[in-house]
Amino acid sequence: MAKKIKVLIVDDSAVVRQTLSEILSSDPHIEVMSTASDPFIAADRIRHEIPDVITLDVEMPRMDGITFLHKIMSQHPIPVVMCSSLTEKGSETALKALEYGAVEIIQKPRLGTKTFLEESRVRICDAVKAASQARVRRVSATTHQVSPKLTADVIMEKPKSQAMMQTTEKVVVVGASTGGTEALRIFLQSLPADSPGIVIVQHMPEGFTRAFSQRLDGLCRITVKEAENNDTVVRGRALIAPGNHHLLLKRSGARYYVEIKDGPLVSRHRPSVDVLFRSAARYAGKNAVGVIMTGMGDDGAHGMLEMKQAGAVNIAQDEATCIVFGMPNEAIKQGGVDLVRPLDSISREVLRLCV
Repeated sequence: MAKKIKVLIVDDSAVVRQTLSEILSSDPHIEVMSTASDPFIAADRIRHEIPDVITLDVEMPRMDGITFLHKIMSQHPIPVVMCSSLTEKGSETALKALEYGAVEIIQKPRLGTKTFLEESRVRICDAVKAASQARVRRVSATTHQVSPKLTADVIMEKPKSQAMMQTTEKVVVVGASTGGTEALRIFLQSLPADSPGIVIVQHMPEGFTRAFSQRLDGLCRITVKEAENNDTVVRGRALIAPGNHHLLLKRSGARYYVEIKDGPLVSRHRPSVDVLFRSAARYAGKNAVGVIMTGMGDDGAHGMLEMKQAGAVNIAQDEATCIVFGMPNEAIKQGGVDLVRPLDSISREVLRLCV
């Protein structure tokens, strides 16, 4: 058996430390090396043994998690997964954590809700596994029973025929996960104000995507917003799936719009890239350009192949510029990718394909 991923849990709540320990220890590929109630105790643990991944709370006594994260990433970079309750204020803090080099954000389990805990178990373990593979920069088998990995069939049937005739308007659909927040910033910032309409799924918990969208909106020439049901896809605007909800592309006549849907996890995610890509295959077909970016797992690989079969042209981020090459690599292996490009050239390819 491969070497286990050693995790250090840092959180001032004894309940959270115990819950995370139980969740992570239930995965045969993960070992909880130790726990700490604040960053000073964590620093002492690290002096004795270097973990592969740290899970880190934001608000703690003696030193907050953001300050500790900055110290870690500037002195001895270790993959860090931030834990946050993701309140409105906390969402801004979580964004700062990603800027400082955190690999992923996970939501603390809401104790007492069995379904939520089971869904969180998979997300948390996947986040830690993704972090262990991440390229950090300086500045699944399980022992428990989980829900089956569902496909986009549970949200939308597979297209049975080609999408309607090509129009002059193109639509761009994008999927990303681990490392995607920075990848999306780089991609969207490089686009001109009159770019084609864009629809995005970034794996994020509920309560985080609004602040993320607002931050990007302030940085980009295009408008960026958290998608709302029936929002029209228009030039110069990117719509980001709200956390914990699926996002579908729809079409009425010449108008593209989005639909927000509840439903089970698809490819272990909600929102799911596969759901968005399938809807693009059905309603946009050859009018669509697909982009799959850095992320753990295979969400989006099947949907991207369906897009290609419907006439879309698809781009994958290359391995060298991915934090985790899982999702693009799976899409390439499935045969749904036409072009593989480094992150800084994806926007040029998208604009070229949308002329």
